[in-house]
Amino acid sequence: MKIIIVGDGKVGFTLAEHLSREEHDVTVIDTNDDALRRASESLDVLCVKGNGASIMALRESGVDTADIIIAATSLDEVNMVCCLTAKRLGAKYTIARVRNVEYAVELSVLKKELGIDMVINPENATAVEISRLLRFPSAANIETFYRGRVELIGFRVQEDDFICGHSLAELNHRVKELPILFCAAERGDEVIIPDGRYAPQAGDKLYLIGQPIGMSQFFKLLGRYTPKVKDVFIVGGGRIAHYLTAILEGMNMHVKLVERNMDRCRHISEVLPRTMVICGDGTDQELLESESVSASDAFIALTDRDEDNLIISLYAMQMGIGKVIAKSNRQNYAGIARAVGLDSVISPKLITANQILQVVRGMENSKGSVMTALYKIASGNAEAMEFVVNQTTRHLGQPLKDLKLKRGILIAVIIHHNRIVIPEGSSSMSQGDTVIIVSRDQGILDVNDIFDESALDLSSAMGGIG
Repeated sequence: MKIIIVGDGKVGFTLAEHLSREEHDVTVIDTNDDALRRASESLDVLCVKGNGASIMALRESGVDTADIIIAATSLDEVNMVCCLTAKRLGAKYTIARVRNVEYAVELSVLKKELGIDMVINPENATAVEISRLLRFPSAANIETFYRGRVELIGFRVQEDDFICGHSLAELNHRVKELPILFCAAERGDEVIIPDGRYAPQAGDKLYLIGQPIGMSQFFKLLGRYTPKVKDVFIVGGGRIAHYLTAILEGMNMHVKLVERNMDRCRHISEVLPRTMVICGDGTDQELLESESVSASDAFIALTDRDEDNLIISLYAMQMGIGKVIAKSNRQNYAGIARAVGLDSVISPKLITANQILQVVRGMENSKGSVMTALYKIASGNAEAMEFVVNQTTRHLGQPLKDLKLKRGILIAVIIHHNRIVIPEGSSSMSQGDTVIIVSRDQGILDVNDIFDESALDLSSAMGGIG
């Protein structure tokens, strides 16, 4: 597909990287020479220097034949004008990054009047993701499927966990009644789609999928079920903090927020009066101690500097705070943080990339099964996808044990007539079902992409616990 990205900042570059890797025809528009040089040297993309809202730059990039244009500059207004202009010049589908809180309540009108097909708000999406983690503190990350009725949770295996050192086949009798399935594992740089022989080891990151009640029961069995978060300490008062605090107030949590900018403090105090706002440096250890940070149930670092977020998060972990979350857009920093035990690292740019990749793949496969969700897991080396099965899907009604799947593929959940099923060998897919698939490889566009006559029989590839 021909895709134009306007704005080569953190989000724009990440999108260009992912989309070019999936062999799309990607053009990047930006006014910054250094940003364009970086993209040109490291990615297989065409670079155009210019203002993405100008007719001249858009025409030079071939907007009239573009399948998708993504406006991801730092200015909401430029993004909206860019989409309006691109649509008038012939672009088929437009996506705008709109971050301003004031625009959030007017999105339906803006989309209709400006011809914007999709609006992305990385800060709001990040806030929603963090709120999920606070609802289930035992998890390192949580993704949701089927309107929240199915969850995928990642967690780190500890030495004293009863699952440590035992194969999934051995563990089956202890958890077979729970509506859950181990669907992926991360061990160092290796991603594993587990079968019955896989034995979790301390330090592995396991991914569990199933119904929320099953998740709660499993973590209780594991001895890691934690009480509900009541007191939250946030450092950084930017847009993510604004969206997040509004969500947490609605969840009846008590929020204490530290922000160094006085004007920003005044604004947050005015619009979120139930939040305690402290004007100061959230990286100052004395300030954190004076504000009794150790008495908090959760600590969230949301400053503009990834380095500061990671350092103060490690300090919060040393203080014994039960749930610590850090924002970091740099993948190498996230890896370092996880190596020292900080598993909940949130990246707004990757959340945005997931949203757009789902749209792109859906447009590529307009006649096949419909993709309704896409998440990258295991440090981006695996994917979890939700599809709606239709008449184009092969092998409908056939038992899964008789199907041949590509290596590294797992059918993790089937929703049949609104009933959530952890599949067994006798299970099958029917038209209208929703299926959740986990893939060690990338680029799955359709349910039919998982079938391979040369692959292992599903009965040996499924394994797991169900």
